[in-house]
Amino acid sequence: MHKGYYSEYKVFLAVDCIIFGFDDEDLKVLLIRRDFEPEKGKWSLMGGFLKKEETLDDAASRVLFKLTGMHNIYMEQLYSFSEVDRDPVDRTISTSYYAIVNIEKHNKELIQNYNAKWFSLSKVPDLIFDHNIILKKAVRRLRRRTSINPIGFELLPEKFTMRQLQKLYEAILDKKLDKRNFINKINSMDILVKLKEKDMSSSTKGSFLYQFDQQKYDAKQEKNFYLKI
Repeated sequence: MHKGYYSEYKVFLAVDCIIFGFDDEDLKVLLIRRDFEPEKGKWSLMGGFLKKEETLDDAASRVLFKLTGMHNIYMEQLYSFSEVDRDPVDRTISTSYYAIVNIEKHNKELIQNYNAKWFSLSKVPDLIFDHNIILKKAVRRLRRRTSINPIGFELLPEKFTMRQLQKLYEAILDKKLDKRNFINKINSMDILVKLKEKDMSSSTKGSFLYQFDQQKYDAKQEKNFYLKI
């Protein structure tokens, strides 16, 4: 008779979700206040445990929906954290996921129905366990990916100005970019559609609005095209 793996040591498997957002000025991360011990009352990433019938992707989606009400959000697996003493309660391995969302689309529901809050990356409080380490790794991944892929466009409204786009890249990459060089690089990539509409809030002349062209980008990807900001 097959005895299975009953003699092996059991560990818990958790998922932690790092949700990034942008508010036209600053890159932020979504945190939730922990409502149970240990570390009750401290800020935390969105986390929970894998259930027996779930895949890791399923668990991450379930946890995020339960804690924030967000669903149909694309999340990318980041890394697994397995330090022996990372959780003071029991041996727990965490597989982390990160996502980027438009704050404007989700902020109202979060404030009204969930105990979650957006924090600027420069003002993140001390988080539970090793969550500050997890967040730092997610930020490094986001910066690396944003420098070669257009994932940052998910953080913008459907129509945006070139200034908004530059502010987004400056917030993610944490550095100032030369306006003329940035615009020239973006235009040379030919992945934006310039609209006839203008945003009149920034100046009397207004600023032209743009849209990201996913089809153009997908076609370029087939030729090993990548962004380089």
